[in-house]
Amino acid sequence: MKVLISGGAGFIGSTIGSACLDAGITPVVLDSLVTGRREFTEGRAFYEGDIADGALVDRIFAEHPDIEAVVHCAALIVVPDSVGDPLGYYRANVAKSLEFVGHLLRNGCARMVFSSSGSIYEPGEDFSVDEDSALAPQSPYARTKAVCEAMFADIAATQPIRILSLRYFNPIGADPKMRTGLQQRRPSHAVGKLIEAQEEGAPFRITGTDYATRDGSGIRDYIHVWDLATAHVAALGRFDEVLAGDTRSFVINLGTGTGSTVNELVAAFNSVVETPVAVVETGPRPGDVAGAYTRSDRAARLLGWTPQYSLAEGIHDSLRWAELRDERLAERA
Repeated sequence: MKVLISGGAGFIGSTIGSACLDAGITPVVLDSLVTGRREFTEGRAFYEGDIADGALVDRIFAEHPDIEAVVHCAALIVVPDSVGDPLGYYRANVAKSLEFVGHLLRNGCARMVFSSSGSIYEPGEDFSVDEDSALAPQSPYARTKAVCEAMFADIAATQPIRILSLRYFNPIGADPKMRTGLQQRRPSHAVGKLIEAQEEGAPFRITGTDYATRDGSGIRDYIHVWDLATAHVAALGRFDEVLAGDTRSFVINLGTGTGSTVNELVAAFNSVVETPVAVVETGPRPGDVAGAYTRSDRAARLLGWTPQYSLAEGIHDSLRWAELRDERLAERA
């Protein structure tokens, strides 16, 4: 099997590419390198450019007519940035995705796996959700994912393409073989900020302590990025089974099924490192929400997939990558 991965030079897309290679699937990468890294495309067919560039997408399919599916990861993903630049986020994540699916249809691509987000949910009282939970995205970033899902479902209802949306929760870690990891030196998510605090000998800022969680800090479902990647391999392998008959679009949550508060994340981090990180409490950042975790077993039932890595293992691999990152990605900060 050969698959096109949009955003395949980014953190998640490149890790999916590695999992595909390990499973005997050939990845073809399309990435503008706005946030992706050329180093993450080594050994893979790579096309530098925009998903909205119809001529480029046409060339990819002309040169790789055996592409059987697309994994659509290309997107801007930083929640506070989306609050400050909603126009940019809607343009990159929604408008360009609409152009992209049009190019896929023109080239006869009938299968797409879409990188969606658990941030689109309205959590229940215990902060758990499943695929039937109400949607209430609370940031421009999250709303772009919800809009794309609805847009793709409308298109799939009448066009010769089927869409499987995988709703990610909170990826951490790195490729266990250290081929890829977070490309930013200073990631904006909690584990990245914990590593930054440890490196600088500074306290970690817990942003938001008045949520209705068990300890007041936000709650997340932290999933190892390699588990996330292998879920995509499973989704590609069982795509036609999941979207059989009249099913044109479908959604599956990808998480561990366990909610960890930020305070619990800090405790897990401090159990892995030699020098514990101190904390200070501050208010939430723009776009921050209490969070959620999945209670769904749909991925296990339909994909035959369950996560294999623990929170501590995700933290450990994040730390390993942080040590190697500057050597691996020597070209720019």
